[in-house]
Amino acid sequence: MACALMLLGGGMSHAEDITIQFNGTTAKVKQQVKDSVNVTVDGAHVSIVSTFQAHKLTLLLSGKSEDGQLVLKTAGKAKLKLKDLQLTSQEGAPLDLKNKKKVEIVAVDGTENTLTITACNDTANHKAATIWAKDKLLLSGKGTLNVVATGDGCRGIKSKDDITIEELTLNVTTSGNHLGEKAFGMGGFPGMPEGGFPDFGGMGNDSTRRGGFGGFPMGGPGGFDFNNLPDSVRQNIEEMRKNFEEMMQNGNFPMGGFPGGFGGRPEGNDSTRRGGFPGFGGGMPNFGGGGMPDFGGGFGNPDNEDGEGGGMGFGGKHKYVASTKGIASKGKITINSGHVTVRTNTAGAEGIEGKEGVVINGGHVDVLSPDDAINANACIEFNGGTVIARSKGNDAVDSNPQSGFFSPFGSNEQSDEPAIVIRGGTVYAWSQVGSPEEGLDCDFAAIVIEGGTVFSVGGGMGEMPSVPTNKTAKQATALLIGLTVTKDEPIQIYDSSNKLIDTITVPFSMRRSASLVTTPAFKVGNSYTVKTKDYEKTFTLNENFTTVR
Repeated sequence: MACALMLLGGGMSHAEDITIQFNGTTAKVKQQVKDSVNVTVDGAHVSIVSTFQAHKLTLLLSGKSEDGQLVLKTAGKAKLKLKDLQLTSQEGAPLDLKNKKKVEIVAVDGTENTLTITACNDTANHKAATIWAKDKLLLSGKGTLNVVATGDGCRGIKSKDDITIEELTLNVTTSGNHLGEKAFGMGGFPGMPEGGFPDFGGMGNDSTRRGGFGGFPMGGPGGFDFNNLPDSVRQNIEEMRKNFEEMMQNGNFPMGGFPGGFGGRPEGNDSTRRGGFPGFGGGMPNFGGGGMPDFGGGFGNPDNEDGEGGGMGFGGKHKYVASTKGIASKGKITINSGHVTVRTNTAGAEGIEGKEGVVINGGHVDVLSPDDAINANACIEFNGGTVIARSKGNDAVDSNPQSGFFSPFGSNEQSDEPAIVIRGGTVYAWSQVGSPEEGLDCDFAAIVIEGGTVFSVGGGMGEMPSVPTNKTAKQATALLIGLTVTKDEPIQIYDSSNKLIDTITVPFSMRRSASLVTTPAFKVGNSYTVKTKDYEKTFTLNENFTTVR
């Protein structure tokens, strides 16, 4: 004991300052260091408060409890070593980390550890995640960490700062419902939680339409259900979509008619839009005179991470309170190595969401979500490793930078701010819902492709998916429009000498997809053939970026 205290006083770290052994309804704590460290035990609930800053407090956690928790609050850095730990919390985060500096969670070599949360009802006093961190979070080690969130409103991992993952085998699963869900439609009003005005589009007749999108109710507390619209309305929307595509392909977006307002920037992703599109300045004559004033309007509350506020939810999309995301950070998420698997099961629950960006440098990352598999409000970077990002109902990879959707409206130019950068590795980005969702979505911001192997599948917005340009495609890249994908049937790419370059198998079918394809084998000027069970296309890469129809 004296030796341990001397080491602490000298500013050196002790191997294990505190050991916690969970055993059913109790927890046994051995505290080697007591100076400036207070430990409280209540059954299997352990609370530790440390005011010491020069020393990285090291804890070893092991054992099993079906109703246990560690609440850790330290002024300095901390390391948690997990050794065959099976810890379930019946309310609040099993690991509630209130540190003012970085916390490292290490899965000890060769061990399997499982953390589970079953309820997050009291979000005012308990942190709604299996692992909740106030500061930076590093997840590492050569063991296995299973993060399970079964309770309503419970995320897998949540940090108010950056999250870094390396070496670790990390499996994250969420299955609960969101604590709250508020539908919203077209329109939107600044800060208005329900979004939109009732009968937003029902003003005037066909030739004097002001604020309408076809003249039927588009806003209101419940938005509208795109799937239950009358056939005549569906036909009108399809016609408008075709007109929209034609105008965009011609680089022209008429802005006449009754002047409209400005909406907010898309501060959230597609399912938690806080403000929607920046707004259309006026109307679109082809859409009936006045077009859509303040389309998407509304600034949401940027401090509310779950999308309170106005905004656009085209097609009846929603915003959620305490959504059951897999890994979420208000900072940046970086994956350097290891095996990371994320599964979410509730509509609107993203797989990996880093507000300030997502960077994947290596490892194997596999994400399956009903919503965006990987999402950020800033740049998403792929530098190495293998990534499989698959969405059942939204974009596979979705970047919403500040230069996002409609910022360059009325021109052919993309924003200079990159939204997605691919430098190496393998990126499979698959959205199986069809148009307008995409495999890689960056709206009109830039996609930069410098290397790596990429195969995306999605519907795109008609035939306008997010794509690179000749300037931003440093490696030859093709957009395959109309590619037919058949579930579990191989998609094969051959060069002009009939040499097989790559084979991809997709776990769903899509009759016509917009697929972005590149490999290091692609060279400008050469010809290639893509074959599937129901599709074969030979094309020549005439430029750095080539569209193949």
